[in-house]
Amino acid sequence: MTHALKTPDSSRKSDKALYGGTSSRRITVRDIAAAKERGEKWPMLTAYDAMTASVFDEAGIPVMLVGDSMGNCHLGYESTVPVTMDEMTLLSAAVVRGTKRALIVGDLPFGSYQEGPVQALRSATRLVKEAGVGAVKLEGGERSAHQIELLVQAGIPVMAHIGLTPQSVNAYGGYPVQGRGEEAAQQLLRDAKAVQDAGAFAVVLELVPAELAAEVTRILHIPTVGIGAGVECDAQVLVWTDMAGMTAGRLPRFVKQYAKLRDVLADAAKGFAEDVVNGAYPAEEHSFH
Repeated sequence: MTHALKTPDSSRKSDKALYGGTSSRRITVRDIAAAKERGEKWPMLTAYDAMTASVFDEAGIPVMLVGDSMGNCHLGYESTVPVTMDEMTLLSAAVVRGTKRALIVGDLPFGSYQEGPVQALRSATRLVKEAGVGAVKLEGGERSAHQIELLVQAGIPVMAHIGLTPQSVNAYGGYPVQGRGEEAAQQLLRDAKAVQDAGAFAVVLELVPAELAAEVTRILHIPTVGIGAGVECDAQVLVWTDMAGMTAGRLPRFVKQYAKLRDVLADAAKGFAEDVVNGAYPAEEHSFH
């Protein structure tokens, strides 16, 4: 009776869906394109180490971004700007080693592609060869189109990133919403079309009005990945430490916390410390004779 009640959609999802699918092979950009054609939404999380990435892989997260957000989350920088190619390569390789199914996208950090297409190709090639990522991401619309085009011609899949681009924090003077007003909205639309025409397989829309993000999603044939860009995007991404409640202090409006891991970890550390101080740890069962 259970099998008889299955719908064609649920049957298809069990085989091909990015999240909840049965295939155990590595997800590729072709799978991402097919999801867009099916109208399937999918999740993406950041990851910066093998252990966390393995948890997300087991949970079925189909795409992970080794983001330059590691600068804020793991390396103690005030922004993403100081992140280096060495750091990005090291952590990207760890995430690749910790996963079996997810498509791993490595960020190109600030200063690794702005000089032009040749520099971008050199940096992206390093992430593919040394870290083993399946794709790279870089910021910028029209201004980065030539870089995207050369990388794609060289066989390196590219995820673009427009709207609020955190590497430009010094130029923005903060993290303002992008695309407000007719002129800004038209520029974002031009940026979206430029990265698609250059060959990007997907584009991140960060801090963009929901209505504008919906329009971009409608006119593009490549998937849009929203972060603070409303519900109409094809996919959604969050920094995992924000999503899981590890980040201290005020969070952006678009963040939804699905756990309070910072509190859990603090309680565990306090419990351990108190047991050590009181002589309760190690107990007999933890000792060798």
